[in-house]
Amino acid sequence: MSAKIEETTGGGLLTAYRGRKGVFSQVMGKFGMLFVLIGMIILMSFLSDSFLVTQNLINIVRQISFIGIVAMGVTMVIITTGIDLSSGSVIALVSVVVASMAQPGEYPLIVPLLTGLAIGAFAGFVNGFITAKGKIPAFIATLGMMTAARGLALLYSGGRPIANLSESFMYIGKGAILGIPFPIIIFILLGVISHLLLSKTKFGKYTYAIGGNEQAAKIAGVNVDRYRIMIYAYAGLLAAIAGMMLTARISSGQPSMGVMYELDAIAAAVIGG
Repeated sequence: MSAKIEETTGGGLLTAYRGRKGVFSQVMGKFGMLFVLIGMIILMSFLSDSFLVTQNLINIVRQISFIGIVAMGVTMVIITTGIDLSSGSVIALVSVVVASMAQPGEYPLIVPLLTGLAIGAFAGFVNGFITAKGKIPAFIATLGMMTAARGLALLYSGGRPIANLSESFMYIGKGAILGIPFPIIIFILLGVISHLLLSKTKFGKYTYAIGGNEQAAKIAGVNVDRYRIMIYAYAGLLAAIAGMMLTARISSGQPSMGVMYELDAIAAAVIGG
C-alpha cells in the first residue's frame, strides 16, 4: 500500500513538474525577447548613468521608429509566408523624388507627401502583382524591385544628395508635439492602425488565412491574389512614410538611403514573433 502511495505521489509530482515546465516554456516562447530587452535595459542603466535619461530614451525610440514603421509592413508580408527585400531601395527612391519636390516655394507640402506615398504604394503593388499574378517567388520579385528602385534613385538624383528642403517638410522629421518627436507619434499611430488592421478587420483575418493555408483560403472564397497585392502595397506605403520622415530628419534626399533597412525590418519582424 505504501509503495502504491509513493508511486502515486511521485507521479503526481512529476506531472506537476512537467506542467510547470510546459508553462515556463510557453511564457519564454511568447515573452522571451521582452525579458531579454528588459535585461539589456537594466544592464545598460548600470553601465551608463545617462542611459535612463528621458532625452536619451526619446532619441532611441526616434531612431528605431523609421525601421519600426517598415517592419510593420514587412510583418504582414511575412505572415503570408512572403518576403520583401525592396524596402530600403523604395525608401531611397521616395527620398530623392520627394526631396526634389519639397524645395522652398516649389509645391504645397501635400504634393510631395502624396507623391511619396504613391511611389511606395505602387512599388509594393508591383511586388504583389508579380508575386500573385506572375507566380514569381517573392524573394525573386522583391529582389528585382530592390535593384530597380535603387537604380532609379541613382538615375533621378545623378548619384548626388538633394538638399535645401522646405521648413514645413522638415518638420515631419524634426518637429515635436508636446515634447514628443513627430516620428515617434507617427510610429505609434501606424502601430495602432496596423494592429487594428490585423486583429479587427477582414484584411487582417485574410492575411492570417493566406499565411496559414493558401489553398484552404481559396476554397473558403478568399481572393488570395487581390489581398496579397494589397498586403505588399501596404508594405510599400509604410516604407514610403519611413523614407519621407528620414529624408526630413537628415534634411536631404539620399540615393544611398535605406541600405540594409530591409534586413533590419525582417529581423525586427522575426525577433518580435
